[in-house]
Amino acid sequence: MSQNDTSKPLITVAGASSKQGRSVANALLDSGRYRVRALTRSLDSQPAQALAKKGAEVVVAPLELGRRAELTEAMKGSAGAFLMTPPIVKVPPAEIELTLGKELADAAVAAGVEHVVFSGLENVEAITGGTKWAPHFTDKAKIVDYIRGLPIRSSFVYLAFYYTNFLEYYVPQRTKDGINFAIYLPPDIPMPFCDPLTAPGPAVREIFDNPERYAGEVLPVIGEFISARQMVETFERVTGKRARYVSAYSREDLLRHFPGFASDEHLVRELVGMVEYAVEYGYYAPRRDLTWSRKVDPNALTWEQFLKRSKWQGDLLSYGAAEPELAPT
Repeated sequence: MSQNDTSKPLITVAGASSKQGRSVANALLDSGRYRVRALTRSLDSQPAQALAKKGAEVVVAPLELGRRAELTEAMKGSAGAFLMTPPIVKVPPAEIELTLGKELADAAVAAGVEHVVFSGLENVEAITGGTKWAPHFTDKAKIVDYIRGLPIRSSFVYLAFYYTNFLEYYVPQRTKDGINFAIYLPPDIPMPFCDPLTAPGPAVREIFDNPERYAGEVLPVIGEFISARQMVETFERVTGKRARYVSAYSREDLLRHFPGFASDEHLVRELVGMVEYAVEYGYYAPRRDLTWSRKVDPNALTWEQFLKRSKWQGDLLSYGAAEPELAPT
């Protein structure tokens, strides 16, 4: 598409080299209805170069504290903006993610953006009465509340657990008897999952296509509900490899299977709190429309389709994101 056609609305995508950001930028470009300005940490990264080749205007504007002026300048002239914060491991009393989210939102307002779509999550602190620690959920929810108080139209997407977690962070372990697929959830409780490389884009594009319809809405983005045991069975069927479910749900099991996490107590506490919250309270708050995203994108990938498309065989895989993604969702 031509970025010179100023009759098409300009959408700025923050964190455009991240999995979410790439999905959103690609979906908007593929529609032919929008110009895209992709904000990234480096012009030299593979994701940034791919977006530029596809027609995006790529601008260096990292998701870092203290860059509000740069972000404001980068968003000027935009009809809309997709905003996200990288999941930063919280070390109290620092409020890095919450502050960054506020700075992004303030920059959008200062730049004159008409409509922002922010990638948020539920307020675990409020839902659980403070009994579960999952600040990369809660801080995003607090950013949502902050954005609602600003003089700007806003909508919010809440992504499910990522299929890609198992490729990047919780990689199965090979044994002489096959593959131990250690999963951070109990075996038989269906949970929402999605592919962050393809699912967010169609959802965000639908919102920008219909801004008044979705003003103020929280919209879950889900590929499918599936249990941990079903994920392993599907992996076996698709890959032909022998695998078995093993639990990494408790703190003890998590660190037994993934001892590398033990070096960061704040991260361990957050990962355990996140999954305990999801199991005990539900990943999404009551009354969320859990069918919306599949209505908007009937071709959203299931776990089986994701495995077939990615051709993943159980090995460590990096997606080369330029923006840091320090705590898996």
